[in-house]
Amino acid sequence: MLVTTSETIANKRIVKTLGLVRGNTVRARHIGKDILAGLRNIVGGEIHEYAKLIAESREQTLDRMVTEATELGANAIIATRFTTSVMMGGAAELLAVGTAVIIEDA
Repeated sequence: MLVTTSETIANKRIVKTLGLVRGNTVRARHIGKDILAGLRNIVGGEIHEYAKLIAESREQTLDRMVTEATELGANAIIATRFTTSVMMGGAAELLAVGTAVIIEDA
């Protein structure tokens, strides 16, 4: 499945638009990781624990969006966007949305 943030794909044409697809996940922080992140906050530098958490969340949202598009019969997703929102203290949602399409060579 080709997933892109653009609305067009080079050398391809969209033959059918199937509609909006999405994938989301809600993740909570882990107290042990919060302690390590707090220490990193004092000395500075990348907070690897949170970077790994957001990367895993992003892959899960993409997988869920691709699954939904596949069920519709799509072979590509265009105009993909990500958004996050805080659900409660220590937990956040990551949402991926895009447009499921069928493409073919131009």
